[in-house]
Amino acid sequence: MRVFFCLLICLTACNTSKDSSNYDFETHFEKTGGLETATYQQVIKYYNILAETYPEISCDSMGMTDSGKPLYLITLNPDLKFDFSEIRKTKRVILINNGIHPGEPDGIDATMMFLRDIAQGKINKPENTVLATIPIYNVGGSLNRNSTSRTNQNGPKEYGFRGNARNYDLNRDFIKSDTKNARTFARIFHFVKPDVFIDNHVSNGADYQYTLTHLFTQHNKLGGELGNYLHTGMMPELERKLAEKEWDITPYVNVFNQVPENGFSQFMDYPRYSSGYSTLFNTLGMMVETHMLKPYKQRVEGTYELMKSMLEITEENGSKISELRKNAFIEDQHRESYPLDWEVDTTMTSTLDFKGFKGDIIKSDITGLNRLKYDRTKPFTQKVKYQNYFKPKITVNVPKAYIIPQGWFNVINLLKNNSVEMTTLKKDSTINVESYKIESYQTRKTPYEGHYMHYDTRVEKNHTMMQFAKGDYLIYTDQYAFRYLIETLEPQAPDSFFNWNFFDTVLQQKEGFSPYVWEDKALEILADNPELSSAFTAKKSKDKEFAKNWYAQLDWIHKHTEYYEKAHLQYPVFRIID
Repeated sequence: MRVFFCLLICLTACNTSKDSSNYDFETHFEKTGGLETATYQQVIKYYNILAETYPEISCDSMGMTDSGKPLYLITLNPDLKFDFSEIRKTKRVILINNGIHPGEPDGIDATMMFLRDIAQGKINKPENTVLATIPIYNVGGSLNRNSTSRTNQNGPKEYGFRGNARNYDLNRDFIKSDTKNARTFARIFHFVKPDVFIDNHVSNGADYQYTLTHLFTQHNKLGGELGNYLHTGMMPELERKLAEKEWDITPYVNVFNQVPENGFSQFMDYPRYSSGYSTLFNTLGMMVETHMLKPYKQRVEGTYELMKSMLEITEENGSKISELRKNAFIEDQHRESYPLDWEVDTTMTSTLDFKGFKGDIIKSDITGLNRLKYDRTKPFTQKVKYQNYFKPKITVNVPKAYIIPQGWFNVINLLKNNSVEMTTLKKDSTINVESYKIESYQTRKTPYEGHYMHYDTRVEKNHTMMQFAKGDYLIYTDQYAFRYLIETLEPQAPDSFFNWNFFDTVLQQKEGFSPYVWEDKALEILADNPELSSAFTAKKSKDKEFAKNWYAQLDWIHKHTEYYEKAHLQYPVFRIID
């Protein structure tokens, strides 16, 4: 971290203007009566001059994006100190991410006004909280402006595009980090180490009365007292504060092409998503989802009030948040098991007093088939079942350490980029490890964010003495990045590096056999190995398809001999248990 900070202060700061004394800090959004959003150039210029005018604000470029332009970090600290290693000793940090989907620019405009109003004293300056924001995360998408790609959205007049400069959806890239954007974000995140994380979005889906919905990270997944505080403290307090300001809010309406009054479940934010990623480091994360059909001005104003309320909550509960996060990291080091995947707990539900519009199924004038249509002249408030409790689906025993051969540099580089502490073996070593053979897996039939993802992965465990080389990486789990390690290196985790295709080369068998040669050799092996011969005969008698397939029979024998390559289906990350 010391090295990174030294590099940071050498990075390019926002260009400063020589004459900011007469600069009009009214945003483009305000100048257009809430009908338009600022361009990328307008946003950077605005923060540039805001930082020059108000010393409590800093503006720094922190690394590159796929667009060829840098990612900026704006920080507001009334103490005029911007060394986060010092800030964290006495204050909490809120990190606000905007423009991950630039067609959803509400947070971009709301944050510009929010930081300005604090700097100008229109909002009480926080005493115990520092605000940091990435003004536009998806720079390439922001530069690709249009008026049509958000087909259903009610304003602004022009906006950016969801895909980044290489057409990646950045809110699916936090774990796999295919983009420069994601790799720079990780460096910013671990430099700032936020206590609270807010990612501003606009929703798709159902129609209802709310302008604001919240998508907090799933509280069971966050776990422990920290998850309990998120669920019973922070979330209801946000709802209460906004209600006092006459801003209704409800949990993210997780339905598509059906009416929400039938009930719905909480969205499970896996680590590919921003709030799921932040959870890996015990940060209290949430996504704001304004409603696409509400006027743009109303959506931006709602986002502004939500961020203001979250600042108030962090100010009021700062000491508690710090203590809970500290304890969560300590508890991580004492875990003997860890849940890798989750499912809805149908035995527990919550009830929402939901404000919706009546939805009817009518005949479509286009297709002649049934379609859903909402009637805004028929608003209602009714109790709706909300499934927001989850239980572990897959659990793994926590190893003492992992060993990764140095050849897997793509994985090693990602671990380093996420502040994982690791050492290298000083000499060639033989170590007792638990290893995984990939027993089975399924693969998507269509591409998803540049990958054909695996899922439903199953493994077979083995204990063995393995030879490792000098320079291979030893990674103890007793560290800050504990959760990140488990959820990326355990192949059964939904967002593991295995499921994101980082280890696909082990799935292909590199050597085989010529059947006409192997026939004679296999016959000798069966004659010399009665146990193998009995197992082979039993399999033929029980498996009719196997009995009809001559090649499958020869292959089965081959895979049960020393001639079968050890690397095939061998997961190349090893676990130390003792």
